[in-house]
Amino acid sequence: MTDALNALHVIVFANEKGGTGKSTTAVHTAIALAMKGARVSCLDLDHRQRTMGRYLDNRLETMNRVGRPLPMPRFETHDGDSIARFSESLERLGQDTDFLIIDTPGRDDKFGRIAITNADTLVTPMNDSFVDFDLIGQVDPDTFRVTRPSFYSELIWDSRKRRAKADGQTIDWVVLRNRMQHIEARNMKRVSEAIDQLAKRVGFRVIPGLSERVIYRELFPKGLTMLDSREFGEMGLAHVAARQELREMMAGLALPEVEATLPLFA
Repeated sequence: MTDALNALHVIVFANEKGGTGKSTTAVHTAIALAMKGARVSCLDLDHRQRTMGRYLDNRLETMNRVGRPLPMPRFETHDGDSIARFSESLERLGQDTDFLIIDTPGRDDKFGRIAITNADTLVTPMNDSFVDFDLIGQVDPDTFRVTRPSFYSELIWDSRKRRAKADGQTIDWVVLRNRMQHIEARNMKRVSEAIDQLAKRVGFRVIPGLSERVIYRELFPKGLTMLDSREFGEMGLAHVAARQELREMMAGLALPEVEATLPLFA
């Protein structure tokens, strides 16, 4: 991780395609930071699906049911309509907070675009397929070499220019390779090469994310994460591997440090 945290750091999870594990990854990031002693707030901009909001609602219910506290961020869900409420939520959640994590809808959204412009770290989870890669870049159908950035890369490029012009700050864009599977090795290699080509062209970092595992879907109803080891009882090898993936992902995000009051992986 980078230098010690001395101001609010905004992390935005954004991808206009659904099914990339965006909300699950956002919640795991929030809990990982909270377990490290950081003050964390979350804002769910998807008032239709409310995946992040529902996940954290379930976590509160689990805490009440078992009578034991768990690391927990403050959180709200935007109504999807009011710019005034959006601004109020940003101001309220940004107070006395080290990290504000914003989960955007899996579609084009005006509030999501505003959030991206205000991000310090922008995380775009992406599955390992050319269907998902098409969001950020186009490839030649025969050589699979990148021919041009797609509309989303151009949107992020414009957002980064506006941010630099507004306050001189940069947006650290991270493409997170989520739900990687150990099949179709040739296709995965081609996708990987295309991502690396585009990264050099438009300026994002690439880090490993979370694999496709049934356990993540099973954790949602209780609002638990792979970090809540006490709630699992005995953990199997798959759980241990998933926790290691999360460690690597958090290290790759290279977020500012906070003074730890709780161990990250208890």
